[in-house]
Amino acid sequence: AGRIAGFNRQQPQTGIPLHSDGNNMWLTCQMGIKVPKNNAAYIRVGPETQRWARGECLLYDTTYEHETFNESEDEERVVLHIDFFNTLRMTALEIAIMQYIYALREEFMKAEGVAKVGAQVL
Repeated sequence: AGRIAGFNRQQPQTGIPLHSDGNNMWLTCQMGIKVPKNNAAYIRVGPETQRWARGECLLYDTTYEHETFNESEDEERVVLHIDFFNTLRMTALEIAIMQYIYALREEFMKAEGVAKVGAQVL
């Protein structure tokens, strides 16, 4: 299970400043959908810099400081972004609590009438 999935766009010559998400509950996977020529967009996580490539995934832990930049002069960068629970770092009790919280969240959303997101049923 995850907390978010969507598409992230980054305009040419823009970046996300260095930051940390401050917890180790999540792992992030990003797949290159639209990548500027010469793989001109990167993410740096800790001391390691990776460049997106179309159709390839990068997996990283947002506990570490990370930043991005699109070096292209005229092409945007688009990635599919999915956050997953980092169950490798969670105890069995923490996993059970997260499952409970998300089950409650889903029931609350249904009770509030948020039964559909687009054509997808929650």
